[in-house]
Amino acid sequence: MSAVMSELRLAAAPGADLPHLLGLDRSGLTALLQQWGESPFRASQVLQWVHQRQVDDVADMSNISKTLRARLLAETRWDEPEVIADQLAQDGTRKWLLRLPDGNAIETVFIPEEDRGTLCISSQVGCSLACSFCATGAQGLNRNLASHEIIAQLRVARRHLGLDAITNVVFMGMGEPLLNLKQVIPVIRLLLDDFAYGLSARRVTVSTAGVLPGLEQLGRETPVNLAISLHASRDTLRDELVPINRHYPLAELMTACRHYPLPPRRRITFEYVMLDGINDGDGDARALVRLLQGLPALVNLIPFNPFPGSPYRRSSTARIDAFREIVLRAGIMTVTRRPRGDDIAAACGQLAGQVRDGRRALVRMPAPRPELRP
Repeated sequence: MSAVMSELRLAAAPGADLPHLLGLDRSGLTALLQQWGESPFRASQVLQWVHQRQVDDVADMSNISKTLRARLLAETRWDEPEVIADQLAQDGTRKWLLRLPDGNAIETVFIPEEDRGTLCISSQVGCSLACSFCATGAQGLNRNLASHEIIAQLRVARRHLGLDAITNVVFMGMGEPLLNLKQVIPVIRLLLDDFAYGLSARRVTVSTAGVLPGLEQLGRETPVNLAISLHASRDTLRDELVPINRHYPLAELMTACRHYPLPPRRRITFEYVMLDGINDGDGDARALVRLLQGLPALVNLIPFNPFPGSPYRRSSTARIDAFREIVLRAGIMTVTRRPRGDDIAAACGQLAGQVRDGRRALVRMPAPRPELRP
């Protein structure tokens, strides 16, 4: 790096008032570059360097003028969260705890499979929906994540795993994505941009507990997969398990799903956590069939993953199988998710990164066990 560039780097300590380069999608980056008098095609070059090639130094952007590199260095930030825990489960699932500049922390999880590598990312610090079976919901909401904090989870994972390891991204980590769409949609655009991550829309999934205004916006502005955290087929039970149901009950949610602009040959995934003696009876399965009648649905049965303080137990394998058979016989595609990452609290519903209320940590992440670190 030249002496001039080195001096600029020292003078360009990240500041909250600077635009964050990681969080700018094509339209945002183009607008910034045009303010600087640059041609719009420069946005493709910068996106490619920052996301596709994931360079860490502006000086490496060899097809960009020194003037633009200097300006990017001086007038944008592109710092990342600090990795403070890195855990590897026996089944290959890997979880990172990332500390944000304000002291909060979030978790992101990589799930390797034979035909894909899925990264589960967070969209908020904590969650306001208070689903009774979810460790994140027990924390409450601290704040939304900025788009650069969301996409940084992908950069951190790729740095540890390799640039080609992640084939799928799911917004199923901490938080409710549809309550943070202002930041989530630019991230989706980056994930789909051929000069950034270049993922197919079929390989990106957004999960929601049923925030109907956000659901309409998501369908209008993006072509990605939709997953609904359902977990009950009766309003009285769903009010308890998923309290947002009191605002958007099942009838309204199903109407919104029927009107959702689903791309051709796609299905809506309905996630259903299996809770022993709560929602796993034959009657619950038949009620689920009636609820989803006529919808292009895929039911994903999720064996409950216990966490400290939870009153629930996981349904037995036999009970889950019997439930699945009832739904399958009704002609609805149904699968049972295999629990992953239980031994590092990385399984569905277990994410519980450090959340601050200004004076103390509400939930603390235990230090990683040395034998689980790669």
